[in-house]
Amino acid sequence: MTLTLRPISRAEHLAFVASRPSASHMQVPSWGDVKPDWRAESLGWFEADGRLAGVGLVLMRPLPRVKRYLAYLPEGPVIDWGTPDLERWLEPMLAHLKSRGAFSVKMGPPVVARRWSPEAVKAAIANPETHRLRDVPATSYEPEAFDLADRLRRMGWQQTEPGGEDGFAAGQPRYVCQIPFAGRSLDDIHRGLNQQWRRNIKKAEKAGVKVVRGGYEDLSVFYGLYTETAERDQFIPRPLPYFQRMWTALNTEHPDRMRLYLAHHDGDVLAAATMLIVGGHLWYSYGASTSRKREVQPNNAMQWRMMADAHELGAHVYDFRGITDTLEESDHLLGLLRFKVGAGGEAVEYVGEWDFPLNRLLHKALDVYMARR
Repeated sequence: MTLTLRPISRAEHLAFVASRPSASHMQVPSWGDVKPDWRAESLGWFEADGRLAGVGLVLMRPLPRVKRYLAYLPEGPVIDWGTPDLERWLEPMLAHLKSRGAFSVKMGPPVVARRWSPEAVKAAIANPETHRLRDVPATSYEPEAFDLADRLRRMGWQQTEPGGEDGFAAGQPRYVCQIPFAGRSLDDIHRGLNQQWRRNIKKAEKAGVKVVRGGYEDLSVFYGLYTETAERDQFIPRPLPYFQRMWTALNTEHPDRMRLYLAHHDGDVLAAATMLIVGGHLWYSYGASTSRKREVQPNNAMQWRMMADAHELGAHVYDFRGITDTLEESDHLLGLLRFKVGAGGEAVEYVGEWDFPLNRLLHKALDVYMARR
């Protein structure tokens, strides 16, 4: 049976996402409002009986000086990825996007391929012979993900490489760190923290660190810490209006889609972080901290408060987002991996992002342009 694909309203899109256990925060309608440089469209797949069976948020970005677009479905679309007849989902999508002027389509199936337990990651970091996570035997494999990758290749999709030296892809990260919450008490989750984490949480408590929820007006405080973090860790910060737009767009759509947490000590805000919520999946999105008073461990205190709140909300996963695939001691991101795994997080590999060139010449030109950047 063929599926019909057509644009849908935000209300239809949102109702479908709300009917599922979770979907990526990049696949809700409001994410298009966060990205004004892209033209957003909500797509719906309909069964013959008129039932809405899947949705996708597609972002369209024009190629400089040409009225052709890169179409991108970050961490989506939200469809049945386990279906044996994937063509009936993806072929109408490609035809629709081509009619919209797309020269290339990029998507990120939200399908897990492999997982490594915290113990397996710690052992890999400690082993001087191990250089990359991808070369370490996984704790668990998802055969369906490898079947999906084979089917996509046969259909003409091309897998994007996992990224450069830092292990992060140009789009969304292929490797992430997640703490499973489903079926676990908060005490279980606390027991999953390593000794250093538990010690640091106690130290923060004794020092009088207080973690509070902030509002829109506190984004400027967060931003001051964020720019300090960017300078220290040598990355280019997003501008303040980006976070203000994100807050307004996401929380207009749902009053508890985005949260802000601030760690206070003796009148100083030492750390801040944003959290995103869609169904039972919660993401630690952006974090920021000052180098001052690190000894009172504000980051551990803040993350533990966020985890406790996530558990209270009924989360089935607490997602730390991207991690490095590189296990070299010289890599500046290894400390971040240790921090996340120390919280009981397992390393998770998704099937990655995939491209379908609708116009091979323009797709190749984009590849060359991105490589030069």
